[in-house]
Amino acid sequence: MIREFVNRKEELEFLEREFKDDGLKVIILYGRRRVGKTELINQFCKGKPHIYFLADKRGTRINAREFAANAARYFNDITPAVRNFDDACIYILKRAATGRFIVTIDEFSYLVEKDDSIPSVFQKIVDVHLKGTNIYLILNGSSISMMEGILGYKSPLYGRRTGQWKVTPLKFKDSWSFLPRYTLEEFIEAFSVVGNIPAYLLRFDDSVDTFANIERKILGKGNPLYDEVEFILRAELREPSVYMSVVAAIADGVTKVTGIANRCYMNAKDIPKYLQVLQRLHLVQRVVPVTERNPKTKKAIYQISDNFFRFWFRFVYPNRSDVEGGEVQRALTKIREEFKPYVGMIFEQVCREFLDELNHRTGLPFHFTKIGNWWGHFREDGVRKEIEIDIVTLNEDTRDILFAECKWQNKKVGINTYNKLREKSKLVEWHNDKRREYFALFSKAGFAPELKKEDVILFDLKDMEKHLKSY
Repeated sequence: MIREFVNRKEELEFLEREFKDDGLKVIILYGRRRVGKTELINQFCKGKPHIYFLADKRGTRINAREFAANAARYFNDITPAVRNFDDACIYILKRAATGRFIVTIDEFSYLVEKDDSIPSVFQKIVDVHLKGTNIYLILNGSSISMMEGILGYKSPLYGRRTGQWKVTPLKFKDSWSFLPRYTLEEFIEAFSVVGNIPAYLLRFDDSVDTFANIERKILGKGNPLYDEVEFILRAELREPSVYMSVVAAIADGVTKVTGIANRCYMNAKDIPKYLQVLQRLHLVQRVVPVTERNPKTKKAIYQISDNFFRFWFRFVYPNRSDVEGGEVQRALTKIREEFKPYVGMIFEQVCREFLDELNHRTGLPFHFTKIGNWWGHFREDGVRKEIEIDIVTLNEDTRDILFAECKWQNKKVGINTYNKLREKSKLVEWHNDKRREYFALFSKAGFAPELKKEDVILFDLKDMEKHLKSY
């Protein structure tokens, strides 16, 4: 059975904690589109006296009237004549009970987008009309840059908020709850496509396999997820075509600033500002080797952090001519040919989160303080060769370090993989003479018997499923 609300324990605890305190509360909620903010609000408001209003882009006056109409329906009253949000809030205060009462304005950023005086309007509402009341005001928005601007020092609402929460995508283990009929292997494949955004997970059907979902839910005009990426970028950004080019370059394996600039026919000095915006939207992340101490290192690369965007730019965007021409099966065939190595990259992400969960529950030989991947190079016979380790965890204080490899393949992992990992670990320059080393392997298909005699931690999908379901 598909659940429309999953977990969000920390977020609910925060909202409930604020709710129990007396006095006026002004809570700012924000996060990227489709992340589940509205469902979170609905869950929190259940059984509590509240008015919910979803703003739109028709301007202040129309929204103020709609806001007042929503309030009148709640109070079973005649809709009052209001000119602005001040009038609407005064009306609510006259009708609301003296106890705690929730007022939510969803997509508050739409109001600000159409009228930049709105933060000042609500500053007055908070300072004059709501002062000394038990109103619990929630202002929720999907435009991250705009909502963070509202939280900024120069904003009229600065200092008025009593709490704020940035709603982030779900964890892997919570995402699985949306598609419970899938085995772990099947869900990792689905997760590689739709990621950890509730709205995308809800689109998938766990009674059919991932490729059937790709064909039915993504490929082809008319499917909501087919145009989703462009919709998000157009809604959030002023230069969507430029951002499309930047993300497409990263999806194609161009991960450094200079390379991205060359691919997009832009100056390298202009690329960082676009990357910073994409990072704020949780669409792109800057990554450095986990042992790197210099925050300004030139070793940094950029990766797409949202799995659906990663899948769309990797498989849908380059095959749009086939899809638009009605050749969906041809596009699907191309996806099938490249899908396994793609899932292998996402499997590394899943394994990192799995280790992080174990770390919180002391399920590892040591408690690590950093986790990531590592890459570097070495020379062999005068030839420079690149080298990478999927996962490295470490603790600077205890000088413990763990090296891990993740294999998404149908054959069992053997001793050669372990030996290669040990050899690669010798090239990682980090307290080499005083560190304690540990090794781990993750495998989709299990392990050869000889590995069980070695000093290495082994996790197959059965092990991972057992741990994930126990949390």
